[in-house]
Amino acid sequence: MKLPTRAEDAHASLAAAYNTGDLATVLSMYDVNGIIVPELNRPVSGKDQFEEAVKGILSIKGTMEIRTVYCLQTGDLAVGRSEWNITGGNDVKVSAKGIEVMKRQADGTWKIVIDHAFGALEALTP
Repeated sequence: MKLPTRAEDAHASLAAAYNTGDLATVLSMYDVNGIIVPELNRPVSGKDQFEEAVKGILSIKGTMEIRTVYCLQTGDLAVGRSEWNITGGNDVKVSAKGIEVMKRQADGTWKIVIDHAFGALEALTP
């Protein structure tokens, strides 16, 4: 899978990566030195914790869809706001509103540095 060459395509690329069901493909979308928040109030960082977080999300069988609410870019940094869900048949298994920070890589592709899957929820607590 190719990484996105435009920041505004990162959400669609991330959903496509998750929908492969392949851990390495999903991890290729992230800078694992960054932060991922796979569960409310549980930020993790580092390769091993990233892998565990992504494995947990991949264990939710279904199709991930991510809608980009906005993507703002300045130079090599971008921030996006997303609404996402994982569905199986007619059932929504998980749904949330996220905030993602992306960084352009030296080769011109974009990776997610911070993925707060629940960062835009109204009920979010520190």
